[in-house]
Amino acid sequence: MLNLNSTIDLNFKQFWRWWRRELSFLVPEKIRRFVSEQRGFMVVRPEGQQLTLSYVHDGQAETLLTLDRNARDFNLQSLYEQDARLAKAPVILRLTVQEAIQKELGLPAAAKENLKQVVAYELDRYTPFKADQVYFTVQPLVGVSEPGQLGVSLILTSRAVLDGWYEDLKALGLPPLVADYEGFANDLEQLDDGYNLLPEHLRQKTPRIPRLITWVLAGVCALLLLAVIAMPVWFEYQTVNALEIKAASLEKEAKKVKALQAEIDAIIDETRQLITEKNAIPETLVMLNTLSTLIKDDTWLAYLQYQDGHLQIQGESPAASTLIAVLEASELFTNARFASPVTQDSVSKMERFQITVDVGKAKDPDSETAEEEEGNGQ
Repeated sequence: MLNLNSTIDLNFKQFWRWWRRELSFLVPEKIRRFVSEQRGFMVVRPEGQQLTLSYVHDGQAETLLTLDRNARDFNLQSLYEQDARLAKAPVILRLTVQEAIQKELGLPAAAKENLKQVVAYELDRYTPFKADQVYFTVQPLVGVSEPGQLGVSLILTSRAVLDGWYEDLKALGLPPLVADYEGFANDLEQLDDGYNLLPEHLRQKTPRIPRLITWVLAGVCALLLLAVIAMPVWFEYQTVNALEIKAASLEKEAKKVKALQAEIDAIIDETRQLITEKNAIPETLVMLNTLSTLIKDDTWLAYLQYQDGHLQIQGESPAASTLIAVLEASELFTNARFASPVTQDSVSKMERFQITVDVGKAKDPDSETAEEEEGNGQ
């Protein structure tokens, strides 16, 4: 079952090794050979008082020979001459069940940061040995841990046994680079991620020049990779930055143009409104002239008021009722009506009236002339 409460373990050393292996294909073949000429491993497996030598490359094992543990007459140089591959092959001491023990343990998850110290403290409870009697390592097991528990594999061997085998191999000219257990063998293709039962004082010192070259090449590859990733981003950033500056300048100009356009539109709207209002109101002179033409001499006006398209007139006439038809016969006036009842003056015997009429827009004489000419032309 998937444990969502588990923490993510970031091992930067393992990541660096993996990344270095992935980038190794970028290094030319000749340089890779110069840095590391090994093409496999020589695996030495103790069997009683004898040693079995095998050559392992790409997961394929090839048995070379079997010799006695105390074979002082063994000529290593002749072996190298017979097979040149062995000259640069690191030696791996692979212990069997007679020399090493493996045991799976379940520890609290809190012990993850100090596995070896925790196991060393209680080693005599897990095994018949004390910590000063053995060489051991603790390796986490993948996918077998219970919630709150950590599954590990304890691999150990007696100090006397491993020291003895180391001295014998060294006397044969085969000092081991790594010692492991065949029941929990290292992956030789990823040996840097494996374990080593050899104590620090027995481990070989890696030559500094190949390691230095490896680090330099890895650094160069890292810089090249960083440049490949960063340069396009940098150029794109510069381009975007320049476009943003230009866009900001254009935006300012656009705002000014929009402001001017808004002012112009406002002025145009005001002008149109004034023209509309002006055209909607007939000229006073035209309105008075029309009234003078329509109303006869026997009718006179005492009051005249124009407001909001309505004209109100008051006066006296011998026949006030005829004024409604007279006014509506005009193109300027419409909807003529009495605003109050008609009364008769007792002295003059004239009818007093108050008429309200809607005032329209009179036709322009020039436009009428143009329309007549256009009609005659057709």
